Amino acid sequence: MIGIDLRGHGRSGWEPPWSVEQHVADLLETTDALGISEAAWIGHSFGGKLVAEVAARQPDRVVCAVLLDPAMQLDAAVAGERADLSRADVSFASADEAIEARLTDGSVFTTPRETLEEEAREHLVESPDGRFRWQYAPAAVIVAWSEMASSTPPWPRCPTLVVCGELSWIPASVQGNGHITRVDVPGGHSVLWDDFDATADAIVQFLG
Repeated sequence: MIGIDLRGHGRSGWEPPWSVEQHVADLLETTDALGISEAAWIGHSFGGKLVAEVAARQPDRVVCAVLLDPAMQLDAAVAGERADLSRADVSFASADEAIEARLTDGSVFTTPRETLEEEAREHLVESPDGRFRWQYAPAAVIVAWSEMASSTPPWPRCPTLVVCGELSWIPASVQGNGHITRVDVPGGHSVLWDDFDATADAIVQFLG
């Protein structure tokens, strides 16, 4: 399995643009560089929308798609509110403080603490001012919220699994014919964190 940090996130470059078009181009360029001509694609949230965009533009490259609580099209007002929140400089005195904030901000429900500890080891970095920040460019996140309010891409025509969190704030409408399988899991938007076993089992069964 190959995991890709989007532009503006993690260890990828942070330079703009951060549009859907650029993210799709980055994904195709990266898979080309890895010699991957076709694959099963998995994307969470904005990543789910990007997988649908790849499937629409390069259908021969997507054997099947797994969309984890995908943000196919958000209400503009909700996206605007989230973008405004992303303007704040969010920092923490320690990794423990960052983890506690994640556990109490309503974004996760049943996520084990050790999962967030692993995330912190990977993506929480100490800044020159001694504060700890999650590894992303706030401007890239603001643009992502705008892109998530844009029109819904076509649902993939290949075999597709959609995993929805029952407590998620993302609208759970799924459009498609018999090639789309929907599975609901008990947690929130972060389905792989809140309900790893149920989500993983659904993915394994789907990929078969």
